[in-house]
Amino acid sequence: MITCTLPSQFCLQDLSAITGRVCELRVNPHQAEADHEARAWFNDIGLYDDRTKSKFLNYGKFDLFAALSFPDADLKHLTTCLIFFFWAFSTDDLSDEGDLQSKPDAVQAGHDVSVRVVNDPTSPRPQYPYAAMFYDLLARFRETSTPGAYKRFIRAWEDWSSSQVTQSRNRSQDRIPSIDEFILMRRATIGGAMVEAMVEYSLDLDLPDEAFESPIIRAMSDATNDLMTWPNDLCSFNKEQSDGDYQNLVFCIMNERQIGLQEAIDVLTEMLAQRVNDYVELKSKLPSFGPHADRELARYLHALENFVQGTVLWYYLSPRYFRGVDVTNRDNLVVPLFEARVC
Repeated sequence: MITCTLPSQFCLQDLSAITGRVCELRVNPHQAEADHEARAWFNDIGLYDDRTKSKFLNYGKFDLFAALSFPDADLKHLTTCLIFFFWAFSTDDLSDEGDLQSKPDAVQAGHDVSVRVVNDPTSPRPQYPYAAMFYDLLARFRETSTPGAYKRFIRAWEDWSSSQVTQSRNRSQDRIPSIDEFILMRRATIGGAMVEAMVEYSLDLDLPDEAFESPIIRAMSDATNDLMTWPNDLCSFNKEQSDGDYQNLVFCIMNERQIGLQEAIDVLTEMLAQRVNDYVELKSKLPSFGPHADRELARYLHALENFVQGTVLWYYLSPRYFRGVDVTNRDNLVVPLFEARVC
């Protein structure tokens, strides 16, 4: 069993100001209508009882998340992006804090059902609700996406789903990975590559495979994944430690460097600022892939930057992570430590 000693509170900097260097924030005007359509779909899935479903949807504020992250998507595509969030977060919650938190074999069994959906898209819609949601999401995605975007989404899903099994196994063994190991695994568990494919889908972009094979684009992808992931670990740390979940980069830093909570948070915040600098520098070195591809790539990167900034702001605005803590002044946010179930 992992043991730790934590202070009664900690200070968190304004992470949205750090990541905000990459783009300006906008909101999609189709937010309310997309939320109405996506909720109707989610209600038909029958995943939760009314109380749990209300908490999941209202605490999540996924409609705001989608509107901030996909500001230029039309209604149909924004609805699909919101469906993606409903599926991804409910599935992630199942292994993060639900019945399968420390049951890698059960997580693997759910993965296997979804594999059949991928391998045979013409097969009947599964009864298992998480696989049924995935089935519907893929059907919508295929309607307008390019073959390349669909291929990238499936490949990303495979990595993400496999990483859920690995993370569940780490929890079952009370194992804290090294910093470097966790960063690599976290790029998969955050679903960053799936997000990139959703960005492609959201604007019906037509990008050649060679663009994604470029070392610069790959390095930029790693950077944007980290820019989405590390603020999540910083903002969700409090919730996760109270749930007895130590699969968080803050804990990895504390464990590897043998430092306290506040120092680990400050270290990770500095790492985040450096990652923004890395992204800006990489962007200045972009190669050319031809006039059409360059225009599509510019749209893609701008949309991905929107997603990063929208995501980080959503971390603060969603009660999933701050449980009533006033976050209006994020310049020097003092957060009381939530009572922990295991510590």
